[in-house]
Amino acid sequence: MKEITIGTEYIALGQFLKLSDCIDSGGQAKPFLQENEVRINGEVDNRRGRKLYAGDIVEVEGFGAFTVARRS
Repeated sequence: MKEITIGTEYIALGQFLKLSDCIDSGGQAKPFLQENEVRINGEVDNRRGRKLYAGDIVEVEGFGAFTVARRS
């Protein structure tokens, strides 16, 4: 499982997908989420604005699993 570190309290799912190299730009988030299954803590979610917090586990179809960590 890859760890993605954020410096803020939360990160939006669309921004997370870019940071984790699943997409190249934020504009690709909506079509990507329509075509690929993303699970957050085991539940399917396709809202690009979904807030992710430290400790959340994100599974992206075709890319693997990631955990969100907060920079200390």
